[in-house]
Parts: sequence; structure tokens; C-alpha cells
Amino acid sequence: MPVIVTAGHIDHGKSALVRALTGREPDRWAQERERGMSIGLGFVWTRLPSGTEVSFVDVPGHRRLVATMLAGAAPAPAVLFVVAADEGWSAQSAEHLAALDALGTGRGVLAVTKSDRADPRPAAAEARRELGGTSLSGLPVFAVSAVTGAGLPELRAGLDAVVAGQDDAADDNADVRLWVDRSFTVTGAGSVVTATLAEGTLRLGDRLRCARTGQLLRVRGLQVCERPVAVARPVRRVAVNLTGGRVEVRRGDALLAPADAWRAVDEFDVLWCGGPPRAKALVLHVGTAAVSVRVRALGPGAARLRTACEVPVRPCDRLLLRDPGGAGPPVGAVVVDVWPEELARRGAGARRGAELVGLAGLAGGRGTAESHPDGAQVGPGLAADLLRRRRFLSDGDFRAAGLPVTGRPVAGGYADPAAWESLVGRVGDEVAAWCAERPLARGMPLPVLADRLSVPSAEVTRELVRAAGLNSEDGVVVGRAALPVSVEKGLAVIGELLRQNPFRAPEARDLARAGLGPAELAGAVRAGRLLLLAPGVVLLPGADRLAAEVVRGVGRTFTVSQARQAWRTTRRTAVPLLELLDRAGVTRRLPDGSRELS
Repeated sequence: MPVIVTAGHIDHGKSALVRALTGREPDRWAQERERGMSIGLGFVWTRLPSGTEVSFVDVPGHRRLVATMLAGAAPAPAVLFVVAADEGWSAQSAEHLAALDALGTGRGVLAVTKSDRADPRPAAAEARRELGGTSLSGLPVFAVSAVTGAGLPELRAGLDAVVAGQDDAADDNADVRLWVDRSFTVTGAGSVVTATLAEGTLRLGDRLRCARTGQLLRVRGLQVCERPVAVARPVRRVAVNLTGGRVEVRRGDALLAPADAWRAVDEFDVLWCGGPPRAKALVLHVGTAAVSVRVRALGPGAARLRTACEVPVRPCDRLLLRDPGGAGPPVGAVVVDVWPEELARRGAGARRGAELVGLAGLAGGRGTAESHPDGAQVGPGLAADLLRRRRFLSDGDFRAAGLPVTGRPVAGGYADPAAWESLVGRVGDEVAAWCAERPLARGMPLPVLADRLSVPSAEVTRELVRAAGLNSEDGVVVGRAALPVSVEKGLAVIGELLRQNPFRAPEARDLARAGLGPAELAGAVRAGRLLLLAPGVVLLPGADRLAAEVVRGVGRTFTVSQARQAWRTTRRTAVPLLELLDRAGVTRRLPDGSRELS
């Protein structure tokens, strides 16, 4: 069901026209009907001549209720702009136009109401001039009377043309961001909110996260046009019955699904759609929310916004900023970066602003870049720019940032190609330097390498190690470095002893005199310079093969004592040496403790 918002000056007949088109009362409160003036947002619907159902969001026209008007206008994709024939263009006509133009609203119709009271042609001509040069330039014009019904059939046909294809343009599979415009309690049902479902699909049982509170809520009931439905597609006015504990949702809140697919941020970069605002302390209107915001200029075309609370925005979102005191017209902006980099150096802000203008393909909000469904435009380089700055991103990071996936696939995520090549080149140097400082270490621990390279996970580090042509074992990047001179001297002494008797392991005192403690022995074993039989029991490499040849001369079966004697060594060496041959499959231990050659 397409959605249309009304706009126009107070008492120009917006509510009366909607009432005449739908046969329903948009003013919900008795106070509104008594005063003949809309105070809150009104929601009604009707069926157009084509059979298409359309919803109307009727907004107040009083200047003190501009924030309420924007809460209804921001999520709606089309406008029914109203100008009274007997009064013509007025103050709130201009203010509403400025807001809609800043939001990029480009579809709708112009209705000259009260045409039974005055000739509609002067008001229509004046309105066309005012609309010229804005996003609403060239709207079809219809002269109507809510009292006599004149022009209403033609207006209905015009609305049919405006909303044609609106449903087809919406993305059923998009992530849901439901900007709440009403929240109330229904006896027997509980908490109910209403909103315009602009993109995505809502289903009974869906989980929604409130961006402001973080509360997870479940969709218990769903209505479209007061009809219960199991599934709601865009673009629709929906009423959602929520459950999930004490529900605290109010107008301006955003309900998000999937819950982890959005980043709520309080700092992000935008490009201006036109000139920048004069004031620095403004009110930001996004969706149905109105949030205080501070502005930091990033050159003439861009700015960094700092909001009083976090808001779930994505690149391409259209925003409106206005001075709460009414000084100056509202200013439009397009979100371009929701993961902004720190600006610490002098001139960094201006440089970043120039980069954003180039990346987004925007110039004052008008560009030739790819169009987004809401009318904003974004260049193709934003995703690559974010990846360049962050170096590594996951699928979830791209999704939450509202950008397409790009980069080199790495360990379940993506790496900036240039950063990846640079890191691959550093791996060998880092490992070599680590091993040079710690020659007795087996290698460089993966977590240490990950920290040195500032990469996000051990999986990414392992891929870097493989790309660099190195190996990792048991969480260590295996490195090969020369042993210290003192260890080499000690090995020479021990080697001389073992060459005299290759099966008689040096005693602890011999190792101590050679300066080979546990760490030095471990380093020599890892370097392949010694064969470790048991703690503190070492032989030269290849002694196990020589020992197997010797025991084959003893016989098919033999005891530990016979092997010890053949090797001319002690049980301290013979027992672990036999156990090593058992593990290698050279010998097999029998039940009586003797050995048999395999």
C-alpha cells in the first residue's frame, strides 16, 4: 500500500481534503475536530480507481508543529501538497516545501483546495513558481473542493499515477528500520506502535530491537488498514503489537531487524544538499526522530555531526537540520560515512571533506552517482574507502555500515588488498626479528604476531603466515635462527663426548659444565642439533637409527639389559631409547618386558 503525506499551510484544507478522498476522519482527537486544526499526525486510507489502496499521513500545518509535520513527512515517499485558492502561497507552504526539498521528496501532486471559494488559477500559478527549482518542481496540479467534490475524481486519478510502481520499487528483502510515529496501549493487547514500513518485510514472531533502549521485542500482532495480517510488505502503514517485558517505545524510536544488522551511532559524516547551515547547534530530523546535534564543518561541502543520542543511520539516508529558533531555512544532508575516522591533525577535517565529496560523487547534493531508492545518491568508492581505513571488515560490518561487500576474502571476512600485501611482506621480518632476539624460542607465538601486525584474529594471522610461506604449529610461527655462540660451544663439548660413545647420554654435571640448561637444550633440540629421549637425556641426531642397527645383532628378542650392554650405556639412556624405538615401530614390547624386533 503506497503512502502519501500531506503538506501545506494551516487551515488550507489538508484534513478536509483527506476526509473527502477517504471518507475517514484523520483528526483523531476531539480537540482537533473542535478547533478545526490538526495537532498530531492523522492516518487514514482509501482505495484509488485502479484498485490500489493508499494511506495518507495527515500532518499539522501550524508553524509551532513543524517537528510533528517532519515526523510524518520523513518516512513517506510521496506528498499531497495543498494550497488554498482563497489564500494562495503562505508561510507554512514555504516552510513545508523547504523541508520536503531538503529531504529529497520528488513525487506527489499539488492540490489547490477551496476552489469553490475563489478562482484556483492564480494560486496554482503562484505555487508552480514557488515549486520551480526544487525537488517538487513540475508536480501535476488539480483544482478541488472538499465541499462540492469538484476535481476529486481527477485528483484520485492523479494520485493513482503518482503511486504507480511505488510498491515495486521497495525492497522486500531489505533490513527493517521502523520509525515509530505513534505508541499507545490497547486493552487486552498491550503495547501498539504505528509506522511507515518503507523497506523490508515484517512477519508475526519477528524480533525487533529498539535502537534507543536496546530492548528486544517480538511482533505479537500485525495490522494493515485495521486488518490483521501475518506478513507486511513495503510500502505500508502498519500497526504492530509488541511484547517482550515492559515495552518502552515512543515516537521517534527506531525498531530494527535483524537486531545485529544496524549500527546506532552518535557521530557520522554527511554532505550538504545545498549550502551549510549558519548555526552550529541544530535539531536533526531523521525518520520520525528529532535529536539535538552539533556540527563540525569538513570544508564547504561536508560536515561531521555529533548527536545527543545514538541514531541508526546508513549511507544514502536523507536528513534535515533546522534551527529550533526558526532562524534560516532547514538544510538537507546525505549520510556518507557512519564509521568516521579520527581527525587529529591540522587540516584533517578539510581533507576528509574533500575525500567524501569525491567518493560519494556528490556536489551540493546533486551528482551523477548511482541512485538510491530514497532519492539520495552515493558513489561507488565508500565501501572501499571504509575498508582501506579499517583494513579488515566482516560481512556484518559491511551490512551494519550499509555498504556493499568489497575487498579480498580472508578468514570469514575481507581485507583491503593493499594492506594485505603490505602485511604479508612484514610477516617474515617480524618473525625473524623475534627469533633473533630469542634464539632459544621455538618460534613467534601467533597472538604476538597478531598484536605486532594489528590484525583482528588468529585465523587472519594464520592466513598471513601461509601467504608469507611460513608454517605455524601449536599456535607458534616456526622460525629458524642461529643458536647463540655460547650454545654452539656447549654443543661442541657434548658432541665430543657422544662421539666417544654415541649411546651414553651426558650426565647433568656434564651438561652444566657445557653451559646447557633446560632452555638451551630445548633450543638445540628444536634446531635439530640434539635428540631428546627424556628430560635432561639427549643424544646426537641419528642415534636412534644407529641403535636399531645394533640391537638387530643381538637377536630376534632381547631384554632391556641385553640392549643396554650392546649399547654400552646405562638404564638412564637405554629405557627411554627403547621406548623411542617402540614408538617408531622398530621394536615391540612383550608382556614380560622384553622386546621383539618388528
